[in-house]
Amino acid sequence: MARRSRSTSTDLALIAAFAALIAVAAILPAISVAGPVPITLQTLAVLLCGAVLGARRGFLAVLLYVVVGAAGLPVFSGGAGGLGVLAGPSAGYLIGFPFAAAACGLLVERLPRRLGATSIPAVFVAGLLSSAIFIHTCGMAGLVLRADMTWAQAFDTDKIFWIGDVIKNVVMAVVATAVHRAFPTLLHRPLPAAPGSVRAEQARVEA
Repeated sequence: MARRSRSTSTDLALIAAFAALIAVAAILPAISVAGPVPITLQTLAVLLCGAVLGARRGFLAVLLYVVVGAAGLPVFSGGAGGLGVLAGPSAGYLIGFPFAAAACGLLVERLPRRLGATSIPAVFVAGLLSSAIFIHTCGMAGLVLRADMTWAQAFDTDKIFWIGDVIKNVVMAVVATAVHRAFPTLLHRPLPAAPGSVRAEQARVEA
């Protein structure tokens, strides 16, 4: 029981820490481009959550960030906060963030256990696919619904982010794989010990 409690506490701490990381990435100065949505480091932090923490914890970390921002804390881009942001042109991107983190985490979790999480190309592809499917698609939908754009106009606005996303995913993959090399059980916890083994007896005593 004590071991399970420590595991839960660790998970909660990681979720809170990565939610704070996204907030820091959002508050850093953004790059204004032609369109209502600026370029920030949020997507890098969002996908890093999934790649490092896995699908479940990554999703919860990003969801916590979105909920805290919607509650009024100034953690969105430019120090904005409140439900009004979720009614603005960037709403689709924010809504897509938790699902992108979950998808990235799921893909990384499904990579071969011995090498996958430390393979920069594999983690890069996982992040890029997750970003394209969820962040960009939801983002364009938000522009259509909240910025009164056509889908063609939303596409023209969104494509400005593509080159930046490729660069951010490279950085994300380098950082995520370095974390997994340093903490190899962060994503995949050790398998349970066989009944009667020394490890199993140690686990029973610790509990």
